[in-house]
Amino acid sequence: MKQTTIAKPVEMVGIGLHKGHPVTLRLEPLEANRGIEFFRKDVGVVIALTPQSVVDTQMATVIGKNGHVISTIEHLLSSIYAYGIDNIRITLDSDEVPVMDGSSASFCMLLDEAGQKKLESNKRIMRIKKAIEIRDGDKYVKLYPSTNSVFDFTILFDHPAIKRQSYHVELTKSNYKKEIAKARTFGFTSQIQYLQSKNLAMGASLDNAIGLDDTKVLNSEGLRYPDEFVRHKILDAIGDMSLLGMNFIGSYEAFAGSHALNHALTKALLADADAYEVIELSSAVDVEYQKAYA
Repeated sequence: MKQTTIAKPVEMVGIGLHKGHPVTLRLEPLEANRGIEFFRKDVGVVIALTPQSVVDTQMATVIGKNGHVISTIEHLLSSIYAYGIDNIRITLDSDEVPVMDGSSASFCMLLDEAGQKKLESNKRIMRIKKAIEIRDGDKYVKLYPSTNSVFDFTILFDHPAIKRQSYHVELTKSNYKKEIAKARTFGFTSQIQYLQSKNLAMGASLDNAIGLDDTKVLNSEGLRYPDEFVRHKILDAIGDMSLLGMNFIGSYEAFAGSHALNHALTKALLADADAYEVIELSSAVDVEYQKAYA
């Protein structure tokens, strides 16, 4: 199985979640073995997608270099990971990825428009060989060996519209588009005033997030899935795990996981050479993996 990039450049314009300003996003092909890289064309800075580039995980996953940052990268990266794209340049004219409708559905449509192109080098993936776990009280995220790529997430919120939700998905491109991609980010009206006092969530609206007051969902159209909240947490986790630098074969499990815990998990895995191996997909035994990203 060969590495891939996109077949042609594509772009879109959307609002940044935190600053509320229009942002132009352009996706461009890259040659083999380049991986995923971001380019802030307004300041001329390239930021490689690695755990070492992460500078903040409080409200989103934020990467940076030389004082220049790009925030809210996880929704776009989630779709790129689910499509199995190995090499791509993400060009922006601002410091955040546009939020679009709060899910990754728009990015999936953009990737469908771009198409995919096979490159000459063999695809590389990471196989999880032993369990790695990060805990913070009752909260945890972990990776452990499996024969396929699985994401299993549980959340617990003291809110009548959420409560306890769990979801399990075997990650394939098809399953992702059907079960995960349309799940939107969510926020509480009680937090908006505080966030906006910190110049955050200035672009947040019911057009790009699920809004909740103390008792109910505020969006007139309701939810896209009965358990949309936990599905979005899986969407985020897939994007955060893409900072490993390649797709992995193994199971991800979380209870009340977060961007911060996911970041710690990627660093812990990469720091333990016995916990994983990188393998090349180059023979007929890779047929099942190819099906997952067809």
